[in-house]
Amino acid sequence: MAEAALQQLSLPSGLLELCALLGASRDSLRGLEQVAQKKGLKNLSSLDPEVLSVFVPPFVSKEDSQVAGANCATLGKGRRRSFRKKRDRPKPEHWRGLPEDPKVLDSEEVSVPGGVDLLALPQLCFPGGMCVASEPKEDRVHFLVLTDICGNRTYGVVAQFYRPLHDEYCFYNGKTHWESSRPTSSATGCFVPFAVCVVSRVPYYNSLKDCLSCLLIHLKLCKDFEVDNPIKDFAAKLSLIPSPPPGPLHLIFNMKPLQIVFPSRADPESPVIDLDLHLPLLCFRPEKVLQILTCILTEQRIVFFSSDWALLTLVAECFVVYLHPLQWQHTFVPILSDQMLDFVMAPTSFLMGCHLDHFEEVSKEGDGLVLINIDHGSITYSKSLDNDIPDIPLLAAQTFIQRVQGLQLHHELQLAHCSSSTDLNEGQARRRAWQQQLNSQIQQATLQLLVSIFREVKNHLNYEHRVFNSEEFLKTRAPGDQRFYRQVLDTYMFHSFLKARLSRRMDAFAQMDLDTQSEEDRINGTLISPRRPTVEKIASRKPSASHTGYRRMVVSMPNLQDIATPELVPRNSSLRLLDTAGCRDSSTVLHEAPKPTYTFKIPEIHFPLMGQCVQVYYADFVELLTKAMSLLAPENSLLLARYSYLRGLVYLMQGQLLNALSDFQNLYKTDIQIFPADLVRRTVESLSAPERTQAERMPELKRLLSQVLDGPGEAPKTDDHVKNFELPRKHMQLEDFVRRVQESGIVKDTHVIHRLFEALTVGQQKQIDPETFRDFYNRWKETEAEAQEVNLPWLVMEHLDRNECVYKLSSSVKTSLGVGKIAMTQKRLFLLTEGRPGYVEISTFRNIEEVKSTTVAFLLRRIPTLKIKMVSKKEVFEANLKSECDLWHLMVKEMWAGKKLADDHKDPQYIQQAVTNVLLMDAVVGTLHSQGAIYAASKLSYFDKLKHELPMAVPKTTSETLKHKINPSAGETAPQAIDVLLYTPGHLDPAEKVEDARPKLWCALDNGRVIVYDASSWTVHQHCFKVGTSKLNCMAMVEQSQVWMGSEDSVIYIINVHSMSCNKQLTDHRSSVTGLLVPSTQTVPREVYSCSLDGTVLAWNVSTLRVTSRFQLPCGGLTSIRLHSGRLWCCAGNSILAVTTSGFLRQEVKIEENRKEMTSPFLAFQLLPEQEQLWAACAGRSEVYIWSLKDLAQDPQRVPLQDCSDVSCMIRVKKQIWVGSRGLSQGKPKGKIYVIDAETRCVEKELVAHADAVRTLCSAEDRYVLSGSGGDEGKIAIWKVE
Repeated sequence: MAEAALQQLSLPSGLLELCALLGASRDSLRGLEQVAQKKGLKNLSSLDPEVLSVFVPPFVSKEDSQVAGANCATLGKGRRRSFRKKRDRPKPEHWRGLPEDPKVLDSEEVSVPGGVDLLALPQLCFPGGMCVASEPKEDRVHFLVLTDICGNRTYGVVAQFYRPLHDEYCFYNGKTHWESSRPTSSATGCFVPFAVCVVSRVPYYNSLKDCLSCLLIHLKLCKDFEVDNPIKDFAAKLSLIPSPPPGPLHLIFNMKPLQIVFPSRADPESPVIDLDLHLPLLCFRPEKVLQILTCILTEQRIVFFSSDWALLTLVAECFVVYLHPLQWQHTFVPILSDQMLDFVMAPTSFLMGCHLDHFEEVSKEGDGLVLINIDHGSITYSKSLDNDIPDIPLLAAQTFIQRVQGLQLHHELQLAHCSSSTDLNEGQARRRAWQQQLNSQIQQATLQLLVSIFREVKNHLNYEHRVFNSEEFLKTRAPGDQRFYRQVLDTYMFHSFLKARLSRRMDAFAQMDLDTQSEEDRINGTLISPRRPTVEKIASRKPSASHTGYRRMVVSMPNLQDIATPELVPRNSSLRLLDTAGCRDSSTVLHEAPKPTYTFKIPEIHFPLMGQCVQVYYADFVELLTKAMSLLAPENSLLLARYSYLRGLVYLMQGQLLNALSDFQNLYKTDIQIFPADLVRRTVESLSAPERTQAERMPELKRLLSQVLDGPGEAPKTDDHVKNFELPRKHMQLEDFVRRVQESGIVKDTHVIHRLFEALTVGQQKQIDPETFRDFYNRWKETEAEAQEVNLPWLVMEHLDRNECVYKLSSSVKTSLGVGKIAMTQKRLFLLTEGRPGYVEISTFRNIEEVKSTTVAFLLRRIPTLKIKMVSKKEVFEANLKSECDLWHLMVKEMWAGKKLADDHKDPQYIQQAVTNVLLMDAVVGTLHSQGAIYAASKLSYFDKLKHELPMAVPKTTSETLKHKINPSAGETAPQAIDVLLYTPGHLDPAEKVEDARPKLWCALDNGRVIVYDASSWTVHQHCFKVGTSKLNCMAMVEQSQVWMGSEDSVIYIINVHSMSCNKQLTDHRSSVTGLLVPSTQTVPREVYSCSLDGTVLAWNVSTLRVTSRFQLPCGGLTSIRLHSGRLWCCAGNSILAVTTSGFLRQEVKIEENRKEMTSPFLAFQLLPEQEQLWAACAGRSEVYIWSLKDLAQDPQRVPLQDCSDVSCMIRVKKQIWVGSRGLSQGKPKGKIYVIDAETRCVEKELVAHADAVRTLCSAEDRYVLSGSGGDEGKIAIWKVE
């Protein structure tokens, strides 16, 4: 039964899919020899190549495996899958597993993996034909890319070698060619070609080329009948070598005389790079490289030409790698044989390669082709394509050319100062190290090129509805780049790129975009639209020489007072360009060092290849891996994960399925990214009943089995389509209007869109017709385009902050300060004077005291006039705005009200919301063109109405204590509740980036989403990333480089604070993880405690991530734990228990049934060792209870919380207890915080914190307290601790 299950388990293959010997048949060679004797060599025609032998793994028979032992059954999945052509097959040898009956032999069907077409393979292995030579030729190698009908690619490496025709078996009779005696027949000087082809699922071009070079040495010593043995042994070796997992570990195998290195892919999303990426840069000038990349990006019909077959595949593959993570999705046949030339007549996009001899023929017959001559470094277009291939965007092209010109492309220059290597393998190692560094630099340069081209695509995406506004994106492109983008946007390649962006995939492009964005873009990344150019960006358009006059470049944040905003540290200047002048003057090149790599040497494989020998090889493999793992420190999880992965594969090949699953399970704690989920699922399903029973008794495997067997089936395919934004064609009700506005990118907030709907439907039926929507959309986009053209003089910009944007400009009007245009930024009003451009400040919004709209008499007319009275000035500003007066009156009042709210609540988000309201007003007035337009626009005057309808001043205590507010939900369609907050202090580490050394605030939102803020400036450090899919309950900083997060899904996720990624998971809990405890006094090894809702408490060794102890509380409902005097205090439902670290109960506080006032379970508690007190709160209660630790049996003291509905959380800060709750303030439900003095046990402060309940609190070094609110508000407040 177990054996049957194992037979169904498709084990991972090694590097080899197939190995074949190709050449001319024996009959054709005999005929060739006769013709050569009669007519001479010149009259010989070319031969027809055939497949002579095919070798397909596995190479050990079932019988052989059974001899080696019962566990070897996994290796015996059938006969040895190899054959020769029927008429050439020698007498069978039984030990090879070949049948004795010739009839059975003739009818044998051999399945060939990878969909390799054996009929087409000979043509590809001899693409120029199989021609007899008059003298020996050197061995040659070329490369193939084979694609099956499903689009899956395999990769072939072909080695051609020549043998003299006069030898009896076409191979030297055991002698090298220079030792052979001179033949006497008339066929002297007749040499025929043969080829060995290796096919693999991994593009190991250089490695397999080295392998075949080693094989050819042995083949020169073989007779015809003996040639199968070395090829079969060679194929068997490759079939037993596993593919290395993604990451820094490369595998080394001794092929004699060379040490072969099989590199791994950098990460699961990256391709394997085993070729020299600088080859195209040696063949083409950088400008030509960019032309070729443009042809690929626009999906042209491309044909490469070269007189060297090897270069065709290598150069084509290099260009495909250059565009990663964009992927070529059309036909890819880098080598066409002479018989396949009609393929270039295909009407669809393709990338093919031909011999240079066919250049004229293809150029004449083909139409609409891009012909690329590798040998000459030239590009030719068919007539129909003349002037149709656009240029790549200019600035991106200039930067790329600069970087390429700065690369060191010649290894000889690198070796000039080095002593000569006397060891072949040492020389190869030097070359590989140099090539690895160069490849890394080239990949960085090409990736930066892609980021420069497509960076701003994200500004025109709507993630909620998966919409791309292509027309608006095109409008933002320079006129000279429009043709390029129009062609690229219509390609399959770009469509797949959009899918990845809309799915927020953190691939190489997204990571480079994040790493190279400007500080301004990073800070403003979460701001909702509208986007307008800041003063800094306007300044960057001007000549760099003028920058000397630009002084005020400091970001200001309102009312942070003692929270200093540090000067932002510029990133590496080679990664971003602020202006074209800087680009031309710069000669910097990316010199980012490649990540360190490690090697593991695979053990020797002994022959004859029988089951026992293979088992010895596997045993050696496991022993070497185990030894390597034992030598690593537990903290070196990167290598431990790779060794575990490899050992798991070897255990699978041995049939030790439970050992394999254990190693794969360890990947959760070392690197979950390389966890082979599909392989593990198939392995679990193939377990026999006894094995499954045994696995159920192993705690580390029980969870894995339940995940596979009890988990949900195959997830339904997510809808990953991409819609292009289109204006509506039908009338829209409110729901449809909300979706359309969000898709347009104008605004996302649902409440704002509801007010916009009211404004556009004033006095009419509550639906919006397509014409109104189109007019509104066009008006908004026209205003947006006009703002991009604003070009402020240097004299004006000197008076503005660098993050200020001009959102509105009036027409030229007469004012009390002169004639000019009134300009509105998010901070102030100022006058752009006419004549000689100048700056006259009208007022900041904070300084406004009153705004009026009135009329003044002028001759016989009364002109509408706006009057603004300032707090610090006696003079009233007047502006004769005429028809614009009513709109400006609404806008200035809204900005004034928004600024007041921002100052009162210490929340700069109000300003951004006010700006959005103002611009929507402007668009509504420009859309309606009616007398009621101003009244309609007033529906959007939200903050001004709020100020008049609810004139609630923020309580003085709250205002004095509150320092700042931040909004993690900015840019979302609706506010999101703050589930957990964590503050992590900064640290100085010269090895890390400056940004990583700053203190951080971690904010957990719904469904496992996390946003990280720079706590020194309260700006976004890391935009939203996902940690699982369930709600997060707790977070803790375990080490400087690790943050642990406990989730509802019972998993503890470990976040690397430098990469902001989760590569490790702890899965030992069986219920929702509710608490994490990092003891303040640590011993070695460090320990962390975690608890789950079912009452389980686990102690973890931080280094090994193994459970050192565990216990189960008798009651469930465990929500938090604390450590005091060597005991764990556990909040569990109706009890607070004090237990030893081994789980033995020592003390208990229990809610008595006869206490009617305490019928709710405990919600939170704090321990005050100095006062020997236990503070606790119950769910739904408005009191805090205090017990003495000396006598927990006594009744607790109560601290009533006035106007409190229920307590939600509490923390200790210095000698204070901060309690978060829901309560009443001025008759309205609000989130409230009560600050209680621990010594007097009195409420010192009542802080009106939020518009919704306070859900979480955390302390920042006892200097600040941070509170997070529920989903009605979704904001974080920062409070000063007295």
